[in-house]
Amino acid sequence: MSVPRSLELPPDVRPVMLDTPRGSFAAHTIHADDPVGHVLLIPGWTGSKEDFSPLLPLLAAAGLDVTTYDQRGQYQTAGTAEDDYTLDGFAADALAVRATADHPTSALLGHSFGGLVAQHAVVADPSAWQSLSLLCSGPGALGDSPTRPLRRLVAAIGKVPLLQLHELRERGVKRPAQITRFLAQRFTANAPASLRAMTQLLIDAPDVVDDVRATGVPAWVGRGTDDDAWPHDVQASMAERLNTTIAIVPDCAHSPAVENPTGLLGAWLPFLDAHPLEVR
Repeated sequence: MSVPRSLELPPDVRPVMLDTPRGSFAAHTIHADDPVGHVLLIPGWTGSKEDFSPLLPLLAAAGLDVTTYDQRGQYQTAGTAEDDYTLDGFAADALAVRATADHPTSALLGHSFGGLVAQHAVVADPSAWQSLSLLCSGPGALGDSPTRPLRRLVAAIGKVPLLQLHELRERGVKRPAQITRFLAQRFTANAPASLRAMTQLLIDAPDVVDDVRATGVPAWVGRGTDDDAWPHDVQASMAERLNTTIAIVPDCAHSPAVENPTGLLGAWLPFLDAHPLEVR
């Protein structure tokens, strides 16, 4: 879970609803003055578009139009019990959101669980993407552990009120009151079916890195210095399998986009510059 430092949207960031053939998605967008391309950012488990707010103006200043969105059933994007919450379904949503941009292809970045979705989106349609970036993510399932009891959470969702589950997760954590209210609002706004499915996918998502590499889409892999999700050696191995080396973003942990956005841009922008995007 990424925790925003501020809830005030940066200048020129627009909250919008993007209508697609797969439904409407709550999104934040920003447009560069003279764009050289487009970037799509996918948030992670229990996250939202707000996870990237500090990064959007930095990317726009670098000449990039940007879209980030709440995934199906996540925060302000609706989801029903009957929706498709497979990784293929989430990937199809990413492709549908990408198609709303006024650019023929996009650079794609997925954070954490969003990285699993991004990998499937690239495999589903490599022609839609100029490049793939995986931030604090992994090649497949994160897995259940005593410190991250995901199986217990899957079993509790639908039986225990979401607010109660959130309060258990936040027990003992001190935050500014506005951020505390936002985190509770965001977590309880999740469609239970979506949250349950995402959590289960963190337990058993397949490794598709070889399929990603076979697409030929250039890849970047990065993490915060103190990232505490996928083990560091697992992320480094994934980068090697994708014919790259892992970039380490300083002074941050699992959420570089809010913890050190300028450091993230510094680590990521050379890759984007090396794989220029297309504009209409």
